[in-house]
Parts: sequence; structure tokens; C-alpha cells
Amino acid sequence: MRTLLIVNPNATSTTPATRDLLAHALESRTQLTVAHTEHRGHAAELARWAADTRMDLIVVHGGDGTVNETINGFLPRPDQPKREWLPRLGVIPGGSANVFARSLGIAPDPVDATNQLIDLLALDGEPNTRLGDRRIGLGLADDRWFCFSAGVGLDADVCEAIDAKRANGKAATPARYLRTTVKQFFRNARRDPQVRLEIPGHEPVTEVHYAFVTNASPWTYLDNTPVITNPGTAFETGLGVFAMRTMGIFATLDIARQLLTPKGNPKGHNLFREDDVPSVKITSEQPIGLQIDGDFIGRRNMVNFTAVPDILDVVAPKP
Repeated sequence: MRTLLIVNPNATSTTPATRDLLAHALESRTQLTVAHTEHRGHAAELARWAADTRMDLIVVHGGDGTVNETINGFLPRPDQPKREWLPRLGVIPGGSANVFARSLGIAPDPVDATNQLIDLLALDGEPNTRLGDRRIGLGLADDRWFCFSAGVGLDADVCEAIDAKRANGKAATPARYLRTTVKQFFRNARRDPQVRLEIPGHEPVTEVHYAFVTNASPWTYLDNTPVITNPGTAFETGLGVFAMRTMGIFATLDIARQLLTPKGNPKGHNLFREDDVPSVKITSEQPIGLQIDGDFIGRRNMVNFTAVPDILDVVAPKP
């Protein structure tokens, strides 16, 4: 089995010792090529090369942004020609949140995740009997794949601010995310709601301040605490939609409490939530921020989100 290991050496929790351990473990099972990302977009280039050269497996050691970039590098969209060959994907957490890996049941500790990956690869038989394989659905935001979450408004503004702090050498810690979220919340509270949602089978949802579109649950993690917006959304279902029509303090605090409740089921008079929809169109009167898998993408007046089932093979525990 031929494997490409993509390492983001600048990810929050990657270390030389962990990278060496991972490479050594994979070398014992596969014919390994190791590549370190050197610039934005490099992971996509490496993944495209791996698919073109018929690599069997791509393993990403980095954060959610590197995983997203890798997938967008080798996985064609439904409107593009199909590839003759698609590698499987493995993930070893290396970022600050690692939501995608943890949602797949991959251990958050890189060493534990490495051992887990090796154990799953050991289950491989013939290609059609790979017991370590799992096929999942992804979300599509216009022309870009997302693994677990996208959003417009508040969380996109938080991601934009965090990206700026990272560029200045500040780590993306949970405490920094929390402080930034509070600051952006009060900044957004002064703005009028401009977002409109259109979902098949529903009346339009209007006067929305911000919205999350998810492909899995939880939406994110606060340290080790899962933040659950759409508990009925999974990699095997449609998309989850979570849209807030208020920026009121008390209503927001009540929803925040529900989001942090184990097995929570968020509800509220000013909350629109659906856990399994095929698509959602989001429009805004003024350009509004868009984040995908924790990375700020830019500002848009319109984004179309679509659920694409059974599109990616990952090496991960069965659900």
C-alpha cells in the first residue's frame, strides 16, 4: 500500500517527536512518502498529486483547515469529471480543535490516534472487505467541500479575527476563541438581521442574524466539551441548519446553555433548527462573512449549501 503523509508543521499541536513516531509507524505498514506543507494551498497540491499517481492512502497530520484543503485538492465535485482513482483519507489530529477527526471517533491525542490508525489498517483485506473503512457524506458550499461545519455571520467573523491573531503569532487557544466570540457577539449585536434562508419544504426563514450549516455533530469543541447545535445531524444524514433570529443577551445565554448540555436538543422561540435537510440557500442584503471548517473564506451575498452523501472513504471507526 502506497501512502502519502501530509504534515502541517505549523499546526498547533504538531511536534517533531510525534511526526517521527507517525512516520515510523506508517513505514512499518506501508510504502510511505512524507511531505510538509510550505504555504497555503500546498496540501491541496500534494493531495492532487497523490490521486494522480494512484496513492492508496493520504494521511493528514494537521488541523481541520489542512484536512479541508486536502479533500478539496483530490476529491472532484459532483459537477466535475470523476477521477479514475481516489485514495482513502486518514487523519491524525494536529490542530487546536480537530473537530472532524474527533467527530469520526478518532482519538484526540496524536499518539493514540496513530496507534488507532495502524490498528484500523491492520484490518484491511481485499479492497471490498476493508474493515477499517468508513464511507461518509460531505457538505458542499458553492464550489468548496466542507467536512463538518460552515457558517455565515458571527462564527465567520470569529474565524476571521482568529486568523488575524494567528498571522501575528498568537495561538488559537480555546480561551482566545471564547474571548473573541464574546467580542464579536457584542459587535454583531448592533447590526440589523439581514440573512434569509431557503430550505426545500419550508417557508423562507427571514430576519436571521447568523446561521450555522453542519455536516456532523458536534458543531465544535470547547476544550473537551462538545458544543452541539444539531444532535440529529451526522455524516450519514443531510445537513443541519441552526439560525438565530435574535442577539438578545438572555435568549443567547439560554441557547448557549443548551449547546453545552450533554445530549442537548437546542430549542428556542428565536431559533430555527432542522437536523436533516438536503440543501439550504443563504442570502444576505449586504456581503456577510463565510467560514468553512474553521477557516474564514471571505464575504458573500449568497451561498448554496448541499449535502452530498457517501462521497469519501476514510480510515476511521464505524459509527
